[in-house]
Amino acid sequence: MKKQVSNVEKNFEEELFRYREEQEVALGLNETKKHWFDPVPRQFFAKDKDSTTILFGGLTMAHDYLVAGGLKGIGYNVAHLECPDTEALRFGKEFGNRGQCNPTYFTVGNLIKHLTYLRDVEGKTKEEIVKKYLFVTSGSCGPCRFGTYVTEYRKALRDAGFDGFRVLLFQQQSGLKQATGEESALKLDSSFFITFLKAVLIGDILNAIGYRIRPYEVTPGTTNAALERCKTLLYDAFSERKSIIKSLYNCRKILEAVKVDRSIVKPKVSIIGEFWAMTTEGDGNYQLQKFLEEEGAEVDVQSLTAWILFLIWEGRYDTKKRMQLRKDDEGRFGLKGKNPVKRLALLKIADFTVKAWFQAYAKIIGLHDYHLPDMDEVASVANKHYNNQLRGGEGHMEVGKLILNVMKKKVNMTISVKPFGCMPSSGVSDGVQSLITERYPEAIFLPIETTGDGAVNVYSRIQMMLFKAKQAAQKEFSEALAFKGLDEESLRSVHASKRTHSLATSNHVVACTAANMVYGVNRFMKHFSPKSTKLEGAK
Repeated sequence: MKKQVSNVEKNFEEELFRYREEQEVALGLNETKKHWFDPVPRQFFAKDKDSTTILFGGLTMAHDYLVAGGLKGIGYNVAHLECPDTEALRFGKEFGNRGQCNPTYFTVGNLIKHLTYLRDVEGKTKEEIVKKYLFVTSGSCGPCRFGTYVTEYRKALRDAGFDGFRVLLFQQQSGLKQATGEESALKLDSSFFITFLKAVLIGDILNAIGYRIRPYEVTPGTTNAALERCKTLLYDAFSERKSIIKSLYNCRKILEAVKVDRSIVKPKVSIIGEFWAMTTEGDGNYQLQKFLEEEGAEVDVQSLTAWILFLIWEGRYDTKKRMQLRKDDEGRFGLKGKNPVKRLALLKIADFTVKAWFQAYAKIIGLHDYHLPDMDEVASVANKHYNNQLRGGEGHMEVGKLILNVMKKKVNMTISVKPFGCMPSSGVSDGVQSLITERYPEAIFLPIETTGDGAVNVYSRIQMMLFKAKQAAQKEFSEALAFKGLDEESLRSVHASKRTHSLATSNHVVACTAANMVYGVNRFMKHFSPKSTKLEGAK
């Protein structure tokens, strides 16, 4: 009986195998297919350095401009791409894979747009472009498409007619240990990273001071004009190896000339979310920063310095965790055969150095009372709701930022912006943040997704929530006036010096800048004693 069953099973298997072969022949699946293979062209040799132009982009316009100046100063031919727009999106969707997220479409399309301009407008041949230009982009592993950006670039470039164009990858986690050969012209040494870091820090400072001054400028456009002059001065300092300190002092004089009126009540709005979507200043996020300012808000943007500090914190956190697994920790970033105490010390020095340089440059140019985030504090408040070991997108930072925005009254409203379908950010802003807003009902929080179109719907949602933020800011201002026994007319006559000085600041008490200015008038009012004007909880 068992033998009979065995024969039946054998015959059944043979029949299935025969049927599979028959169908494979009918469908052509038995033929050997030549699959696409990514050759990963990385050649950038020292002999080609003078004749090759490095293209890059993807940060804010200030960062891209200053980084270009810095790299030029250490001997590279550099050109930064324009801020991605809807035309770049069109190129990205035409030549990119389906189902990608906005950052990929915009950034890949922006490169193809530029190369197409070189070919069709400037008349350069495809061979000349491939030989004399290359693109540098950042990369990372992670649970999203960011890990395949470089391959997406090369696939799209091939389909757009630029097969063989070089795209070099800069890994975020590798630091100085980048894959550049001994003959490579791109030397990612200490000089390169120090120059890059300085450009990033100063770019952050310029952006922060611009968003602080521009909403209160008396004459529209004067802040942007001053910032352009500052960027030119600093670019020249980087590219010509001049004194950056002297250029920052000169920038301070330029910025001091901008007239402001900080008695105007404006809600402060923080933009957080997916890294590229919250950083770009173009059509990739519907020019969100500009729109908010036009709608009467003061914008609080996230700095790239904070991301650097997060990467340092991440290294410290992982090292401490790995110290418990040292005997079995043989991974690429493991601790077997390494000194974890030394690594922690170096990371601590790096953290201190970044913060010290930032504050030194900020003080020189006049960016007072600007506080970089305490990454340990961010991790602590977020870990109760979002595990610190989850690293997709911004990890726990998005949760921690919202909590601290509410707890410390940093802003009146928080917007989380991310590309449509962004898995890490959507899971946080549409999931975990719902719990946070229940725990902190005073939070005004709005998650939005960008797709490249649909700007009208996004603007409408922002306007509705911004109405609440304006009410919250006006309430803070009115409470401050009542606390001081002032009205708006008397305020204008009492505190004109701080109200009109572009670089002046007031101690932080609440989110609204105008309200903080009111709380800071006590030393100018003789009929109030220090005790009677002290506000509990003021910093």
